[in-house]
Amino acid sequence: MAISAAMIALRRAAISSVLAALAALCCACSDGDGLRGAGGSTGEGAGGQGGGGEGRGDSDAYAWGLPPGFPVPKVPEDNPMSSVKVELGRRLFYDVRLSGNDTYSCGSCHRQELAFTDGRANAQGSTGQFHSRSSMSLANVAYLTTLTWANPLVEALEEQALLPMFGETPVELGLAGMESELLERLEGEPLYRDLFPDAFPGDGEPIRLANITKAIAAFERSLLSYRSPYDRYRYGGDPSGMSDAALRGMDLFFSEKLECFHCHGGFNLSDSVEHDGTTFTEVMFHNTGLYNVGGDGAYPEGNGGVYEISHKEADMGRFRAPTLRNIALTAPYMHDGSIETLEEVLDHYAAGGRTIEAGPNAGVGSENKFKSELISGFDLTEEERADVIAFLQTLTDDEFLTDPRFADPWVEAP
Repeated sequence: MAISAAMIALRRAAISSVLAALAALCCACSDGDGLRGAGGSTGEGAGGQGGGGEGRGDSDAYAWGLPPGFPVPKVPEDNPMSSVKVELGRRLFYDVRLSGNDTYSCGSCHRQELAFTDGRANAQGSTGQFHSRSSMSLANVAYLTTLTWANPLVEALEEQALLPMFGETPVELGLAGMESELLERLEGEPLYRDLFPDAFPGDGEPIRLANITKAIAAFERSLLSYRSPYDRYRYGGDPSGMSDAALRGMDLFFSEKLECFHCHGGFNLSDSVEHDGTTFTEVMFHNTGLYNVGGDGAYPEGNGGVYEISHKEADMGRFRAPTLRNIALTAPYMHDGSIETLEEVLDHYAAGGRTIEAGPNAGVGSENKFKSELISGFDLTEEERADVIAFLQTLTDDEFLTDPRFADPWVEAP
């Protein structure tokens, strides 16, 4: 369904508390399963067009280095890519000075070796506060139309970066009320005194909040994963990375029997994707029958998915389908980390929803009245189960996990 004017107003309200606190500083310095909005830009933007192309940045050409089959990400016109901006963003992403107590960075919850997740069921902020949801992978985040588990109103990486920095419910980086101190910290770093002017040439006051979020967003857009065994087979014509079991599992994954590909399809193995050349914006969320608290379709209080934003009953339990790239490394699974292994995830979908026998969240998920019609269940033999798992394991991009371009630059070399 189209995102209405009311939803747009709701988006503004959802982040107004953050933006209000920062305004002065910034100025000085379907099937019913998804929410669809038309009118996505088809402009060339900074990224150019075509798979494997190059984008033009503020101060130099940015080479995406993408193989055939991978389109260039869509880039905002007011934040073109450049190598120096990406490097500045990498420094900021891993800088603990971006937390209130100098202990946490973006990289604390998004670890490269775990495909930029943190291995926790529930993320933990700089003050020790645990969140109700897990940290999502940042692999290929440049292609996504929505950036959180269940908020259809946060659409830009530049905008999203404000929330962990200054949000208070829950506290993540804990910078609320410390805007001036943050800038003083960064101004005191000689490296930043060079990088900011180089990344934002012509800006008379380059070390400012708007440029901090733009640089972080540019780095996040560079986190592209496309070198897994599956990619080499599918896009590179190299069969060596796929065993017979993995090939059988791939056939099952993309079959109508399992239905997986409807939410985890395309080059990114996810929905809600856009890039240079797309002509509309697709934003999809799904209820997979993970819960059915009390038998009336409810999810645990405070973790109801899009319902927490829209307050529409039909949105209860709807969350974004994450990319399955590097999925073998991003356990535990689901929005709240409540499923520990891939085998258990497969059990959940095979049953058409999870049954919880006892406790406060007891209920039969397969009977959830808000569940997607795509989650209907299926039967697999033990060999077929093993084949599907083998396929999912071929989605691990080892080069992405060790690429020095994405690593913490503040760590001293041994």
